[in-house]
Parts: sequence; structure tokens; C-alpha cells
Amino acid sequence: MFSDTVEYALRAIVHLAQEAPNSRTTAQIAEATRVPKDYLSKILQGLAKKGIVETQRGVGGGIALAKAPSELTILDVVNAVEPIKRFHTCPLKLSNHGSNLCPLHKRLDAALAAVEAAFAKTTLAEVLDDPSSPSVPLCDGTRAAPVLRLGLKPRG
Repeated sequence: MFSDTVEYALRAIVHLAQEAPNSRTTAQIAEATRVPKDYLSKILQGLAKKGIVETQRGVGGGIALAKAPSELTILDVVNAVEPIKRFHTCPLKLSNHGSNLCPLHKRLDAALAAVEAAFAKTTLAEVLDDPSSPSVPLCDGTRAAPVLRLGLKPRG
């Protein structure tokens, strides 16, 4: 349903949320998220243009979230990369349909609306502190859970 670009952007942003407020280099993010560095660089440039991340060049520079993890939603990231395209008119451009969607496109739009709503109310902080999941995002369990740096309680 979502492109690799959206998946990679979300991985990068979750990693930066884990490291917040510290910045990371593109190479560090690429290694942690298993995203090709050159591809990630382009994604991060786009996220910077949309105000999701901030970049600083030079010694001590890097990439960091532009807002606190509690202020950024999954939808913010998705919309910055590839906005969810809802159906407002017939995608087949059938003149007799117009804004009266057929049953198929009504259901597709309803599903997209549900995803959009779920993403809009889910912050990065919630993703990192989800008590319903036994695993920590981007962590294989071989090192201390990154959420400890955010002051969140570890699951266990």
C-alpha cells in the first residue's frame, strides 16, 4: 500500500525520534535503518524541505527532528513524502459519476480515510512507547532499548 520511500522515511524518522534531541549523520541513520545511504539522503532532503527534520552542516552537524516526537504524527511524515490520495471524484473520469463515487471507489476512499485518521492520531512518541508490542522499533534486542534515552519506561 505504501512505497519503499514512505517506509524508509518512517524508519528514518522513528530512528531520529529514538535519538531525539540529538542529531545523526545520514550514514548513521542509513546503518541503523538499513536504508541505502544515497536514497536516504534524497528522502531526508525532502523531509527537511517539508519541515519534518532540520539539517546542520559541518562538525557537530547532522539531521534531527524539527519537532519533539510527541508533536509529530505518522501522517505528518507520510504526507511530507507521498500524501495519501483520497478519491473525491471518479478516478476513471466518467462524466456520469463525477463526485458520486461508485461502490468500489467509495470503499477504497473509506479505507484510505481510516488509515489517514489512524496515522493522524499516532505520534512518534506513541510508536516508541507502545506497550502492546514486545519489540522496540529498529532494535534487534542486542543492545539497550533506545527508548531509554527519551526517558520512556522500557517494556518488559
